[in-house]
Amino acid sequence: MKPLTAGQLSELARAASVPVGYSALGDQPFVVVHLSSLEDVNVDGDRLMQLPCPVLGIGESGHPLAAYCDVIVATEHEAEKLARRIAVNPQAAAVLVQVLRASESLPLESALQVESLAYATLQGGAEHRRWLASRSPPSVAPVESGPAVLIERDAGVLRLTLNRPDNHNAMTVEMRDALIEALELAVIDGDIERIELRGRGRCFSTGGELSEFGTLPDVATAHLVRSLALPGRLLAALNERTTAYVHGACIGSGIEFPAFAGRVIAAPGTHLQLPELELGLIPGAGGCVSIARRIGRQRMAWLVLSGRRLRVRDALKWGLVDEIAN
Repeated sequence: MKPLTAGQLSELARAASVPVGYSALGDQPFVVVHLSSLEDVNVDGDRLMQLPCPVLGIGESGHPLAAYCDVIVATEHEAEKLARRIAVNPQAAAVLVQVLRASESLPLESALQVESLAYATLQGGAEHRRWLASRSPPSVAPVESGPAVLIERDAGVLRLTLNRPDNHNAMTVEMRDALIEALELAVIDGDIERIELRGRGRCFSTGGELSEFGTLPDVATAHLVRSLALPGRLLAALNERTTAYVHGACIGSGIEFPAFAGRVIAAPGTHLQLPELELGLIPGAGGCVSIARRIGRQRMAWLVLSGRRLRVRDALKWGLVDEIAN
């Protein structure tokens, strides 16, 4: 990994077209810049935002060009760790930053459509197919009795509880549809003043049920299903009335859709993680919108590109959760 010199960056910014090397199709699927070396360099920041690959800035967030980077890190070592992960799944990394850039200023519904279309593109891509081919045969989810989502109505309060604790409340089609049905009730019932969302068991949710990945007939159908059936879309409509109570592991969609709630309260010891890059994907349950609008485009990109767990106290500082329960 070699950070660009000021001259190289200026030349790249002025080029009529981006050299293929600086893309997921080339041998340099990212750009790294030392912001401190660019104090006197005249570079069009908007041009950086047009590069078809992640732009990693090393330095301070207050630098004039920092806002045009996809991620800001403090040291070259941190940038190297991100660069290694990008190199493994460069297509997913490129699509991620392009989605975050494009959706930042879009209305919520349009931003969700951009995310879903991008996710569908990657579902048909080589990186996700490689993951599907390399994974161990998916285990069958444990059979659990009772509804996938417990619904309790107490006057003006609607309490929804994810009810597959033996399966870590993984988001199956069954659970998604049950959650959507309950939220649709809240949308049309004006007497419901407050919605509380929880999960049973050791954790809130470990995200999408992996055994269901790759089971839809084609990626176009997958996009259309997400356009019709996305819990986050309803949670966004119910934002002011909804509080999500999360605990334990909140992974993938297990933090993407709760982030749409007006208030997120986390138990001590909660951790949050977005591992989609390793699957050759980006967050596809609305997280490129819900999480990015809570913590900003750059921190969202870091969460996905790094794949690291975010501790609950850091999530509180960033605004991904609003309160840590006593």
